This record gives sequence, C-alpha cells and structure tokens, in this order.
Amino acid sequence: MEAKGRIVRVSGPAVTADNMTGSQMYELVRVGEEKLVGEIIKIEGNKAIIQVYEETAGLKPGEPVERTGRPLSVELGPGIIGQTYDGIQRPLPKTQELIGPFFKRGFAIPSLDRDKKWDFTPSVKVGDRVVGGDILGTVPETPLVTHRILVPPDVHGTIKDIVKEGKYTIMDEIATVETEAGDVKLKMVQTWPVRRGRPYKVKLPPDTPLLTGQRIFDTFFPMVKGGQGAIPGGFGTGKTVMLHQLAQWADANVVIYVGCGERGNEMAEVLERFPKLKDPRSGYPLMDRTILVANTSNMPIAAREASIYTGITMGEYFRDMGYDVALMADSTSRWAEALREISGRLEEMPGEEGYPAYLASRLSEFYERAGRVLTLGSTERIGSVSVVGAVSPPGADFSEPVTQNTLRIIKVFWGLDKTLAEKRHFPAINWLTSYSLYSESLEEWYRRNVNPEFLELRGKALWLLQREEELQEIVRLVGPDALSESQRVILEAARMIREDFLMQSAYHPVDTYCSIEKCYSMLRVIIRFYEEMGKAVERGVPIKSILSLPVLEDIARMKLAPLDEAVKVCKEIESKISEQFNSLYTTLRR
Repeated sequence: MEAKGRIVRVSGPAVTADNMTGSQMYELVRVGEEKLVGEIIKIEGNKAIIQVYEETAGLKPGEPVERTGRPLSVELGPGIIGQTYDGIQRPLPKTQELIGPFFKRGFAIPSLDRDKKWDFTPSVKVGDRVVGGDILGTVPETPLVTHRILVPPDVHGTIKDIVKEGKYTIMDEIATVETEAGDVKLKMVQTWPVRRGRPYKVKLPPDTPLLTGQRIFDTFFPMVKGGQGAIPGGFGTGKTVMLHQLAQWADANVVIYVGCGERGNEMAEVLERFPKLKDPRSGYPLMDRTILVANTSNMPIAAREASIYTGITMGEYFRDMGYDVALMADSTSRWAEALREISGRLEEMPGEEGYPAYLASRLSEFYERAGRVLTLGSTERIGSVSVVGAVSPPGADFSEPVTQNTLRIIKVFWGLDKTLAEKRHFPAINWLTSYSLYSESLEEWYRRNVNPEFLELRGKALWLLQREEELQEIVRLVGPDALSESQRVILEAARMIREDFLMQSAYHPVDTYCSIEKCYSMLRVIIRFYEEMGKAVERGVPIKSILSLPVLEDIARMKLAPLDEAVKVCKEIESKISEQFNSLYTTLRR
C-alpha cells in the first residue's frame, strides 16, 4: 500500500503532513524527497504529526510523505548476533563499508544480510502439526548461540513442505504451513513491530538469580532472571563500567547493550572493547553472544526513542527461543530527554521538569516487557529477558522525575554514590540506600545451591554496615575516643567488609569476576574474624593487639585468589585465624 501526503510544517524532528487520511498511529512513513524514516505519533483529522528518525535540516513544506501501511519493525533472523545497529536497526559496519563513516540521509539498508547462506537443519517433517513458537529448524549462528527458527506466533497448521538440510539465505522459503486461511510460506527471517511485546504463555515467578560476578550485587542486592533493575548515579560514579561488567559476566546466553544517547567516546569504548573480550565460560569472543545498539548523543534525538524498543524486541525474540537474555540500557535518562523534546514540539502540556505527563507509563511499558516466561510452542521452553537501565540524574539528584518514576517500577535499585566514587571505592554502590525486592524469593535458592549459612552471614554483614554508620555519627560528634572496645570491633569488621569484600576492581584479571561460592567463602572468613575479635575483646585482649595479627593481610588479599583455589585459600585463612587468636590468648595468660 502506498499513499502520499505532503509536508506543511517542520519543527525539528517533528514534521506535520496533510492529506494523510487513513493513516494509523505508529505507522512507518518516508518523509521528503530523500525518504527519511519517520513514524506517525499523532493524528488530527487529515493531518499527521511524524517523528523523524534522521536529521530534518533542509526539509521544506510541499515535499512528499509516503505511507507504508506497516509499523516500525525490526528484522529477526540469523545474522543478528555480533551485529552493531543504530537506533532503528541499520547495521553500522555494513553502512560504513558502503558509504563511509557518516550516514547519508534517507540511506536504506537491510538489517540482515540477504546474501549470506546459513546451515539450516530442519526439526520438523511433512505432516507435523505446528503452532506459533514451535521450532522449524536450527542454524548454528555462532559457537555460543544456536539460532532456533520459530513458527511466527500467529501461524498454526500442518507442515506441507520443509526444505532438506543445507545452506539457505534468510530470504529462501524453507517451509510451507497449511492453515485454515490457506498456505503460509515461511522464511528464516521475520519482522515484528517494536512497540508490541511478543506473546508468551505464562510469566513465571522470580526464583532464579541472574548471577553477575559482582560481590555487592550477588550477595547483598541480587537480581533475578527476568528481573528489572536500575543503576542511577551522577557523572563519574561508574554507571557505564558497571553495565560493561554486567554485560561481560552476567549469567545470560545473549547480551543486548543499548547505548541510548550516551557520549560518543563511551560508545566507542564499548565498540572497541567488546570484540576483544572473551566469554568467561567458553573462551570464545564475547561478541559471539552480544548485540550492540549504538545511538549516541550526536545522532538524531528521535532515534533514541526507538532504540530501547529495538533492543527489547530483539531480546524477546531470543527469549522465545528459550534463552536467558540480559539487556543493558545506557541510559534511560537520555531516552526520557528525547520524549521531552518531542513532547515540546507537539506542544503538549508539560509535566514535572518539562517531561511529558506520560513519562511514567512509557517507562512502565519498557520495563514490564522484562520477565521469565513459559514461551509459546507445543514443547515447554523457559526463557527470560532481564533489564538493567542506567539513569543519569542531573547533579546526582535522585528526586528528579526519571529516577523517581523508575523507582516505582523496578525491583532492584543499585544506587551509585558520588562520595564513594570520590574516595575511589568502586563499585560505588551505596549499601545503605540500595535494595533488592527479590532477596526473599531467592532465599530457598541460596540455601539449596550455596549454603544454608549464607543468608545468616549476609544478614550479619548488612547489620555491621548499618551499625558502622550509626557509630560514625558518634565519632563525628565527640571523636573516636568515646567508643568502647566492642564498638571499635564493629567498626573494624565493617571496614573489612567495605574494603576487603565490597571493593572490586573491574580491571583486575582475577578480581573482575567473583563466583557465588567465592563470595560465600570470603564473607564467612570476615564474619569469623569479627566473631573471634568480639570474643577476644571480652577476654581482655586489647584491640590494638588484634589489629596487628598477620592474618589481616591474608584477608585483604583473599579477593585475588584464583576461582579454582579461592575456597581452599579461605579455609586456610580460617585456620590461621584460629591459630593466631589462640596464640593471643596464650600470650595474655602469661
């Protein structure tokens, strides 16, 4: 279908066109002589207001607007893994190859390679009954991801024809399904509108952790597969580094990293760093299970609005295959700024700080597409999409609208603290303000898969950190001499938790990742030392003598123990603790 309107007004990325009778909301259009990509966001009579995803400078009234009759969609199929896209799924490496480092306006390029042949192995045969979500066949897309070619959600019937095992392009017809409405030809590629979530059977309860390899997350504020989390923080507090760490180490099959309105140099670091990184579990390049969506701050602002929908739609597609997907959005504040600018161009009534009144509902639409689900299909598969969004509040003010509306939705809050960052304590997560609403639902998992004692140790550690804050208030008011020996024990134990456990270097080859077993062993050592300190002080041992024990240096260095030796090292340190405290008691008796 094709019908033409004409431009009557241009206001930045918002273009008004008339003669658009019959248009639909969120319909994809081509704007102007250069056929810029746009999407209808408001309809008034025969006029339509379009947000254009490219630079609109030079557009003038009278130029044509072509309707396409379809919504903004993404292409889903083999070739998507390892790719770098812009906000509307144009492949950046292929674009650079064809036209150089700068986009030409209106330049159209397929999202997936039409010519590359893939090894397809059918999973069904002629006569089989299939429903939406069933697996037609598989393609070994990368060493880490086997691409499962799915029957589209709205198709069900009988396999009338299926190709043999062999090499095919994504545009070759691989199967014919006989349905009540007639025969449906299927290819390896399918499209899906970005603003509509892909369907599933049932959303499952959050009872499986998304292990990240970061001690403060996995121990104190855990995330689940299918969960929703946010990392708010001011400039320089380490949001981007934390998202890099999550992308590299999170226990997920597929990682989607959306750079939404971030600075070009930060996105360039991602593009340079990720292809060189190794997947920690397999040794293959990390890009063999990663998709990057790069939409930097100097790109057209409207494309930011599409970029997170592009990312989440690709995530749902791999979720439907039965994979666990981790999506990192950096940052949702820049996306909200795009909403604010478009809303201003539409002359809508502004809400708080100029953001549109529907900011909260748009944020909810995005985060609610996360989840761990029972997928469509006749065989049972479980997949998940976990979403972690960075928030960049101006001046680190967490009371601003984007942060506050995000907090109403998400279940995990990892709050970054500028004071900690200035003290060079990284990750700069504030353990007093952060929280996870998944902790209770994961208790059984920790008891079963780590150790029944783990939750008790975590509770003691959090109590010590809370007590330290209370005691520091006394120290600031009347000085450290006002503290008793037992209170100094608490301060020393809390210091060990902060410096020897919570501080973790993203750039150290060993400390960058910490397994949950190593987390438990390290925490057990510190709590054991705290308990022995308490007993020793009660028996009259001066705190000064305790703080001179050689084992303290071993405790400080245990984080650097290799994963395969960490449990053994921690047990040896526990033995040293017992020996050295017994030695103290012997000295005291003399």
